[in-house]
Amino acid sequence: MEKVYQAMNTLEAHSLKGLLASHHIDCVLKGEALSAAVGELPADVQGVTLWVAPENVAQARQLLQAYEAQSETHWVCEHCGEENAGSFELCWQCQHSRE
Repeated sequence: MEKVYQAMNTLEAHSLKGLLASHHIDCVLKGEALSAAVGELPADVQGVTLWVAPENVAQARQLLQAYEAQSETHWVCEHCGEENAGSFELCWQCQHSRE
């Protein structure tokens, strides 16, 4: 197994594991138990890491890079005009889907 990503928290790690699974990439999470030590461990060792088989590394990294790029963009809801983070598929204000 090879490390492909360090998530900021358990929620992000599980979301990304689901993303990889939707592309038929098995993923193992490591470090989930460390969240109980928040405040006692340095922040750089508290993140949950995602690990995949060597033959899936390139595809997994491509998907994860797309995830990161999407989270840096924004879109404006055509229904209500609200600005949303690029990672949102639904408008947080009116719940209409991204066009």
